[in-house]
Amino acid sequence: MKRQMKLKLLVDMVMTALLPCQMAYMLIGETAHEWMGTAMLVMFIVHNILNRKWYGNLFKGRYSAGRVLRIGVNFMVFLSMAGLMVSGIILSREVFAFLPLEGGLGFARTLHMVSAYWGFILMSVHLGLHWGMVMNVVKKAAGISSASKVRSLIVRAVALAVCCFGGYALIRNNIADYLLMRSQFVFFDMEMPLAVFFAEYLAMMGLWGCLAYYVDRVLATC
Repeated sequence: MKRQMKLKLLVDMVMTALLPCQMAYMLIGETAHEWMGTAMLVMFIVHNILNRKWYGNLFKGRYSAGRVLRIGVNFMVFLSMAGLMVSGIILSREVFAFLPLEGGLGFARTLHMVSAYWGFILMSVHLGLHWGMVMNVVKKAAGISSASKVRSLIVRAVALAVCCFGGYALIRNNIADYLLMRSQFVFFDMEMPLAVFFAEYLAMMGLWGCLAYYVDRVLATC
């Protein structure tokens, strides 16, 4: 595997690991949340630099339905990250506390909440749209060259279980209320073990990732 590809994979893995951690900000503490958020922003910038050729190819080639979907998702991920960056800097009490910013806290809180939950879903979708490429890299790294029906059935069964649990977690955590701004505040069960919280959010990531992966496969046949 080429060095640049390894770096891309490492950056994407770090961002994926940080994503559910950021959603647990009330459980991990504001200081950790701010520093992890700053790290994720840096990783996002590095990710875009490493994939800068993608921007140069935007106006080249045929625009299939799958390509339009990817570009649309990427654009919305960029908007959500921009919203998180602006609102995060305004709300910061640690990392960016040295900046002479005043006012706009109410707007920043709302923008941060909406950007965070839409960003969570959109980044999960983005991962799902590139899941085939990720799995190819993993297979090459693991030396897996031949297909296995048993392995495929096990993977699909696990994916189905994750999606079912992710759907349950989506409803239980009232995610739709935050996406549609029906609630101005996020509720956290402070007695919930951190492991359970991560399991629920990882399952929700899996749900959106699987939906995106299979939608992309359907569009590829059109």
